[in-house]
Amino acid sequence: MSDESLLLEIVHALEEQGLARDEYQLQRVIDVEALEQLVDSTSPHTELEIRFSVGEFRVLVMDSEVTVTI
Repeated sequence: MSDESLLLEIVHALEEQGLARDEYQLQRVIDVEALEQLVDSTSPHTELEIRFSVGEFRVLVMDSEVTVTI
């Protein structure tokens, strides 16, 4: 991941798709601290993919990026 926290990367990716911060409560969807620990615990050669939904948006967290699709 980048130097930015995983939480901020997820929030920014959701906002880029047009979802305002007051339209969701991420902590009700996923435990971000646990997700960060999981991502941080993988080796550089691990192909990590974690998927979850926030409303109609699908979030994909990989070892190097966060993407959001509808």
